[in-house]
Amino acid sequence: MRKKNFFTIFLFLLSISGSFACELCKRNQPKPLENITHGSGPQSDWDYVIIIAGIIIVSLTFIYSLKFLIKPRETDPSHIKNIVIDEGW
Repeated sequence: MRKKNFFTIFLFLLSISGSFACELCKRNQPKPLENITHGSGPQSDWDYVIIIAGIIIVSLTFIYSLKFLIKPRETDPSHIKNIVIDEGW
């Protein structure tokens, strides 16, 4: 168990060090993405629009999934969840 925890922590720390951009990529990136990513970075303003739209969609999906998992508000007696609840699974 102790070896497994050590190995997990080691992999986590190793992945953190590789997730930042190298010196060349830092110079080639725009200011907001300077130390975050490798590569050439966004080529036009449309790339920022696509990224922001993706962030909004993923955030809303995450928020609504949590909302409906915590309080589903299903009161219909014929709802499928009642099959599991009534039969005592």
